[in-house]
Parts: sequence; C-alpha cells; structure tokens
Amino acid sequence: MTPNTSGQPLQQSIPFAWIVVLAAAWILPGLLGHDPWKPDEAYTFGLVYSLLNGGDWIVPTLAGEPFMEKPPLFYWSAALVAKLLAPPFALHDAARLTTGLYMALTFAFVAGAARELYGKGRGALAILLLMACFGIVIRSHQLITDIALLTGFAAGFYGLALALRRPGAGGFWLGTGVGIGFMAKGLLAPGIFGILAILLPVLPAWRTRNFASTLAIAALACAPWLLLWPYALYAESPALFNEWLMVNNFGRFLGSNDIGPTADNAHYLRILPWYALPTLPLAAWALWRARLKGIVTPPFALPLAGFIVIFLVLSVSADARELYALPMLIPLALLATPAIDTLRRGAANLMYWFSVMGGGFFIIVAWFYWSALELALPAKLHVHLHALQPGYTPGFKWLAFALAAIYSVGWIMLLLKLRKTRERPVIAWAATMTMAWGLVAILFVGWLDAGKSYRAMIADMQKALPAKYDCIASQTLGEPQRAMLHYYANIITWRLDQPSRQRDCTLTLAQGVASEEQVPPGRWEKIWEGTRPGDKVERYRLYRRVGSAASKH
Repeated sequence: MTPNTSGQPLQQSIPFAWIVVLAAAWILPGLLGHDPWKPDEAYTFGLVYSLLNGGDWIVPTLAGEPFMEKPPLFYWSAALVAKLLAPPFALHDAARLTTGLYMALTFAFVAGAARELYGKGRGALAILLLMACFGIVIRSHQLITDIALLTGFAAGFYGLALALRRPGAGGFWLGTGVGIGFMAKGLLAPGIFGILAILLPVLPAWRTRNFASTLAIAALACAPWLLLWPYALYAESPALFNEWLMVNNFGRFLGSNDIGPTADNAHYLRILPWYALPTLPLAAWALWRARLKGIVTPPFALPLAGFIVIFLVLSVSADARELYALPMLIPLALLATPAIDTLRRGAANLMYWFSVMGGGFFIIVAWFYWSALELALPAKLHVHLHALQPGYTPGFKWLAFALAAIYSVGWIMLLLKLRKTRERPVIAWAATMTMAWGLVAILFVGWLDAGKSYRAMIADMQKALPAKYDCIASQTLGEPQRAMLHYYANIITWRLDQPSRQRDCTLTLAQGVASEEQVPPGRWEKIWEGTRPGDKVERYRLYRRVGSAASKH
C-alpha cells in the first residue's frame, strides 16, 4: 500500500464508526416524504413505474412509449428496491432509496481508493471531502441515473488505485465500474476510462506487465455489462438500438441533434469554483506542494489525470448541465486528501471557522423560517411563504421538529468534541453540510413538495374529465408530465407531435405558458385549465372536441 505523503498516521478526531454515522445522516434526509419532482425525478420514476406495471425490461418505456435516452440499470435497480420496500414506503419513496444505496457504495469505493493511494486512515477523509462539496448535496438525494454513474466512476478509480498492489482485483473493480457507468448512462464511462488506460502507461508506475494484466481482466469484467443489454436491445429492435447509440450517445455529444441543453465549452470552468468547494482549492494546494516531481507519482497522477480527462471530455461535449459534473468530484476528493497534511494553520482555521460560523448562521435562519412557516411567527413572513407555495398546509409536525432538533444539537455536540487535529476543518465542513441539508430536507420538504409535485394539479384535472370519452391526446406535453399522469391517474396520452402516437381523441391535454394559449387544430372547447400551485409560468389546458360523439373510456 502506498504510504501517505507525510509519512505520519492520520490522527482522527472521531472514530471511523462515527464517520459512518455522519455519512448515513448525510445520505438519508430527502430520500423520503415527497413526490417525484420535476423534471429529472418525475420522468425517471415514470420509467421505473412502467417496469413495475409490466413494462419491457429490455426497452425502457415512459408512459407507453420507448425511451432510449439511457441504459436501464438504474431503472432496474429502483424497480427491484421499490418492489421490495413498498409497502411500507410509498412506491416513489421506496424507489428513491435506491439513490441512497448507490451513494453508500460510492462512499465505500472512494474510501477504498484513498486508502490505496495514501495509506491507512485516509478513506474516511476522502468520504468527508466528497460529502463537503456543494455540488453533490442536492443531486445525490434525487432519483436520477447520474448517481449510478457516480458509483461506476468511484468503482473505476478504486480499481485503478488497487491495480498498483493487486492487479487481478484492481482489474475486476475497474471493469465492473466501467460496466456500471455504461449501464447507467451509456458511453461516457467507457470512453473516459479508455482514455485513462491509454494515458496512464506514460508513467513508470503503470508501464508494467501487471497493469497490462489489469486491463485484460478489466476487459473481461466489463464485457457482460457492455454486451448483453445492447445485444438484447438490438435483437428486439435495431431501430431502437440505433436511436439509443447514435442519437442519444453520439448525437448528444456531437450536437448533431436537438436533444438536451447546450452550453459553451467554458460551462464547467465557470461552475467548478462553487460546485467543487472546498475540494477544488484543497486539491490545488496538494498539487502546489507536490510540484513536478510529486505529480508523476501514483497518488497524484491518477486523480489528476482522471480529473483532467473528465473535465476535457465534458467540456467538448455539446450537451452540458451542472448535473453532468458529478464525476469530476471523485478525483478531486482523492486529489484533495493529502492536502490536509500540509495545510497552513491560517488556512485550516479559516476553513474551520467559516464552516462553524456559516453553520451557526444557517441554524438560526432555518429555525426562524420554520417558525414563520409552521407557527406564523412572524406573521408577515408566514403570509409571504404561503404565497410562494399556496398548496402547502402549515402546522406543527412533531416528527419533523424532533428530527431537525437532533440534527441541530448533534452538529453542536460534534463541534464541541472535535480536537485540534489536521482533519478538524474537513470534519467540521462535512458536518455543517450534513446539518444544513438535514434541516432543509426535514423542515421544508413539504413546503417544497407543494410546488414541485404534479399530484394536486392532476387530481384537479381528473375532476374535469367527462364521464365518457374515448382517449386523451396531448400537445407538447413533456416527459415528466406524461410520467406523472401515468402514475397518479393511470392516463397514457396519444401525442399529436409524434406521428406514430397520433390518434383522433375526444380530449386533448395541452401544455403551454400562462401568457399564450395554443388551441389544438380543429374545433375544441376548453373544459379545464390549471397548473402546479404557485407556478406562474406553466399552464395545462384540457380541451373537448366540439360535436364529437364521446364513448366510454
């Protein structure tokens, strides 16, 4: 095992078991107690719900239509977990617990990689550095495929680190990580780790027969992941295989289609300063201390090469979102791990006191807003908060109050127990992020859910449905909305904008904006108009064909 850069063991302020407890406290809030939120959670759960209702396990389907954006590993996982845990949990909550399982695996692989690169005791520190990043907090509690991709990247980096000591095991975990990443989101993980496999042998540590053996074993380990589902998909439908491979992989990356958000090449360069805080400056400090001689050694070369490759690949892609930056946090957390040994006292104190003062301020603000939201103290702020989310019903909730109190008091007690050791600033920062997210997810999840859920809107629309109708067509209805219609109302629409899905229906549901109404072609009368509570932009309008002979649905 590679020793840590200081040659000294890490003196932890708290036992590893308590870091596991902290990680659990970080993972759990936000996984339960709210509906699938727009946009990513809603359509992802729609795919899971289709599986649970007899959908094809080879061809992912969303509200009755093939959805070939990503391979189905995450949907499979979430469907199995939901089948196991619902009841007692609501179906969507049970599915979202899959995210927690993937995050636990991600932490485990990151810890393993840090131990291999820097020595005993460093795994906990790498977990804390990943937990501390601003960019990961919200996304890692959502029902989205990118969390399985993150696990794949963590396993892949663990495999590359382990390969220096145990080529066989390293190859297995490298191949498995690539396979998980591929089955979660397509060609990104195989492409990035393929580039790393070509670049790393430039350095002596990887220019060995052992590393060649590692790559051979990795190829065998990832082959089933890369071949079985694509083969089954092609056997079922060559056209859908082509749509997945060419349109949703190469097409998105090259920008040869109109799918996905576009951004300039500096998108990730702009978001990293806040997205990767505090690991980015710590990683920069570690590199500065290492200088040129240290950078070519495995503890620095592997995470640095990984970060550069991921950053460049994402930056040249025509499809860009902050969500896609998640894999960059894995090598950054690893790269920042040795920085704690050499961090100057002033910088360490600044990091520690920034987290302490920021956390203290956040606790005061969170409880103040909770008092206004639930107790109407102060009354003016209560009215303002209710105006923002008019669908929320306020009131004192004992369970939420007790859990939030535990997070608040637990954070204070943890800080009081921390000794002045080198890793104290990182523990304090990670604990502050855990407390802050915990308070938001516990005290305000219902208020947020009132504006992000489609449940109330769809229930209101159902009241306006005629007693008899043959089917419902849809106009410009998005994927999240179609998914939630299927889930809440068991309604699958026939889309006017898809020739293969067009049907002459009695009713048409149109999605648009408040300022402009777009009536479907033909003679229609509007029988309902609505939106999510508090949403001033989106509008949904239900039309009935004039003079049609309605038949029973």
